Amino acid sequence: MNFKENKAIYLQIADRIGDDIQAGRLQADGKVPSVRELAAQMEVNVNTVARTYDYLQQSGVIYTKRGLGYFVSSDASDIIVRLRREQLMQGEMDYFFGQLRAVGVTPDELRQKYEEFLAADHGQ
Repeated sequence: MNFKENKAIYLQIADRIGDDIQAGRLQADGKVPSVRELAAQMEVNVNTVARTYDYLQQSGVIYTKRGLGYFVSSDASDIIVRLRREQLMQGEMDYFFGQLRAVGVTPDELRQKYEEFLAADHGQ
């Protein structure tokens, strides 16, 4: 996996797992790869994956069954949407709006572009 420099690797792995859950590749109450399996697959240290799983467990996206491993929570998809929305609204939007202001995009122009985007149905 190619990692971006502007975000912690464990969070990028968490995003990837979230993508897999949202796409149905990981099902509710289904088993998640072991820490060692995912570390080998992602070519990262096992401690990085352990940190990822700790983050996802604290967020409620996954849970453990003693001696069996990690599993996807039944409401993981809803939790992921909520977490991503919070991240977008609290962090990324400020940067985005700052860039729009810097280049002089008006609210009307932004609204028009967003409406065009929704109308084009971009893969939804």
